[in-house]
Amino acid sequence: MDTTRRDAIGLAGMTAAAAALTAVGGRNARAATPRLGSREKTLFWAATITPCDKSGRFDPGAFKDVLAWFKHNGADGVVVLGTSGEFPHFSVAERKLVTETALKNKQGLNVIVGPGTSNLPETIELARHAQDNGADGLLVIPPFYFNNPPVEGLTRYYTGLFDAVTIPINLYHIPGTSEAPISLELLKSLAQYPHLAGIKDSSGNAEGYKAFVEAYPALNMRTGTNSNLETAFAHGMGAILADGNVFTKLCADVFAAYRAKQDIKPALDKLRAAQRGVQGLGGSPAAMKYGLSLQMGGPPIYPRAPMVEPSTEQKAAIKLALDKLKDMA
Repeated sequence: MDTTRRDAIGLAGMTAAAAALTAVGGRNARAATPRLGSREKTLFWAATITPCDKSGRFDPGAFKDVLAWFKHNGADGVVVLGTSGEFPHFSVAERKLVTETALKNKQGLNVIVGPGTSNLPETIELARHAQDNGADGLLVIPPFYFNNPPVEGLTRYYTGLFDAVTIPINLYHIPGTSEAPISLELLKSLAQYPHLAGIKDSSGNAEGYKAFVEAYPALNMRTGTNSNLETAFAHGMGAILADGNVFTKLCADVFAAYRAKQDIKPALDKLRAAQRGVQGLGGSPAAMKYGLSLQMGGPPIYPRAPMVEPSTEQKAAIKLALDKLKDMA
C-alpha cells in the first residue's frame, strides 16, 4: 500500500452459591502466582479493527499504519482479532497472517491475540501460532453457536487450551454475542493454571463486573466497556475498548489522568460525550473502520462481508460529528 496514514448478558442477580464462589475463587487466584502478560495491570488496550482493501482482502500495510496510529495516540496495547477485528470472518490461514503482521509491527504495544473458534483443535492451532510468534497473551471467546453450554463442557474446552499453551490466557465474556457466558464457577474450575490471566467483560453489566473484580483481585479483570471504567480503576484493573479505534487519544487521556493520580472524571466525561456525539458508530466494525480512516486522514479502510460500508447518510453524520470534535479539541 503506497499511501501512508502515519504523517453484552452479564452476571446480574448472583445467587448465594455464586457469592460463595467469590470468596473461594479469590483465595484460589491468590494462591497461584498468575502470569498476566504485562508488568502493569491498569493498561488501555485498543480492540483493533482488521483493515481490508476494497475487495475485502486483509491489508497488511494498512494494519501497520493502524498500529502506529494507536501507539502515537497513547494506547498501551491492542487486542487483535477480537469482535472489532471481525475474527469469525477470516479463515485460519488469514488469521495467522493478521497475527504475524501485528507481531512484526508491535510498535512497543502489548499485543493480545484472539484465537477463539467454535472447535478446540483450531483454537489450539491459532493459540500456538500466536505464542510461537511472540504474542503477549490470548483473549479466548467460548465456543459459540450452541447456547449456554454447561460449565463442565466449557471447563473441558478451556482445559484443553490451557494444557496446550503457556502464555497468559484471558477469557472473553461477551454473552450477548457468544451466548456462552463466563461465570465465576468456570473461573474457579481453571484457577489452578498460573497462566489464567483474567477476562474481558464486554457485557456492560455493572453488578456482574463488580463481582468479577472482587472475586479475583489478583487477576486482570479488564472491562470491555467505558461504562465500567470507574470500577476497573478502583480495583487496579485494565480495559480493552472498541472506543479505542476512533477515540484512541480520548481513551488514553483517561488512563494518563489515572496514572498521574488526577481526577479521571473530566477525561472520562469527554470520552463519553464524544462517544454519544458520534451517532452511527455503535458496535459496528464497518462504522469504526470508516471513523478511524477519517481520524487518520488516509485512504479508506473497508469491512469484510457480511459487513457492509455505512450508508452515504451514515458516513455524512459520522464525518460531521468527528469534525465537530476536532473543532472542540
